[in-house]
Formats: sequence, structure tokens, C-alpha cells
Amino acid sequence: MPRVDFYLQKNGAPGARLRLCCRLVERILAEGLLILIHCPDRGLAGQLDELLWTFRDDSFVPHGLVGATDAELTPVLISPDGTPEDRDQVLINLDLAPPPFAARFRRICEPLDPDPAVLQAARQRWTHYRAQGWEISHHDIPR
Repeated sequence: MPRVDFYLQKNGAPGARLRLCCRLVERILAEGLLILIHCPDRGLAGQLDELLWTFRDDSFVPHGLVGATDAELTPVLISPDGTPEDRDQVLINLDLAPPPFAARFRRICEPLDPDPAVLQAARQRWTHYRAQGWEISHHDIPR
């Protein structure tokens, strides 16, 4: 059964969830875990791919888009559809809907920002996860 963590950057601008995603990736990667970032929006996936290379001068996050990198050698994958199926440690969800494949992961991270559409969709995902009986936590993140 997955553990779900919602992370809200309250003081961030709309769109700040991508930077928050980068911070989460860096922290989780330091734990030695494999990460799949679910991002079905191609434009957003491209922005995140670029941001993971540049969000901090002293950071290196080995990552790539599924289909454009060797999944076996890449600890952080950005996927539009949950592939590869053998990735099951940590899911970071950037979709507004709950991913249909979420149950296979041990941990699900939901980075949020104060955008009203993002928050409304997060409430619906929270309700969905709670209906599954999954453990859910909320964390307010300072800038």
C-alpha cells in the first residue's frame, strides 16, 4: 500500500511546483531510490527536463525522458504514461488526475503550488487516495 505525501509551497507562485519537484527529486535521490515522474503534458515534461539540469548551480540530477534515455542507467525518469512498468519505488505525480498505475509504488509525492486549478485537482486526488485506504500526509514547504 503506497504512502502519499502532498507538498504545498504556499508562498510560491503558480508553476512553483516544478521547482518543488526538483527539490523533492534531489532529496529522494540522495536516499538511493529510483524515481518516476508522471508528466503526461509534453510541454511541462520538457520544462521539467530543462529545470532539472539548471535549478541549482551545484546540483546534478541524472534524469531523462522515457524513450530518450536508457532507463536502466537513469535513476530519475520523466514518463507520460507510467512506463517503465518495473519502476515502483517513488512516483512524483505532476498530472492533475490520479495516475491509474499509482498502486504499484511504495511512495507517491504530490508537489503543489497555490494555483487554484492545481489545488482543486489535489483535493480530488486526496479523496481518491483516501478511498483506496492509503496513508496520506500533508507538508507545508517554505520557499
